[in-house]
Amino acid sequence: MTATHTAPARTAKQQWAGGLMAFAAVMLMIAGLLDILRGIMAIARDDIFVTTRNYVFRFDLSGWGWVHLVLGAVAVIISIGLSQAALWARILGVAIAGLIIIANFLSLPYYPLWSIVVIALSAFIIWALCVVRSDDSTAVSPGAPRGA
Repeated sequence: MTATHTAPARTAKQQWAGGLMAFAAVMLMIAGLLDILRGIMAIARDDIFVTTRNYVFRFDLSGWGWVHLVLGAVAVIISIGLSQAALWARILGVAIAGLIIIANFLSLPYYPLWSIVVIALSAFIIWALCVVRSDDSTAVSPGAPRGA
């Protein structure tokens, strides 16, 4: 007689966690692509940005372009790890989203509307990555007791 094992159905909590992880992965990919595009714009044609004369954090726009380009590329790479629900990707995803928020805040006067949108997008990414506990995103093992 052969024993057949069926995997237990995923709980609603695990489905919610998986959905948030997918949301964070897609949003981090979008934020990364937006930062890459912003970096390319600043490097190629920095005359499209508004220049402010008395801004405390005044930097060369081409330098800002490289900062945004690198942050965007790292964010895209991390989003690929998030699609596989890797713990390292969650930790680095929160860190890179925080750095994207800081970079967009510091470059707020140069392109205000774009910066505000990316700051809000990155805040949602941090929320989605922090609200999911690691035990929620993993499947229940077949021998584990159900309940609680």
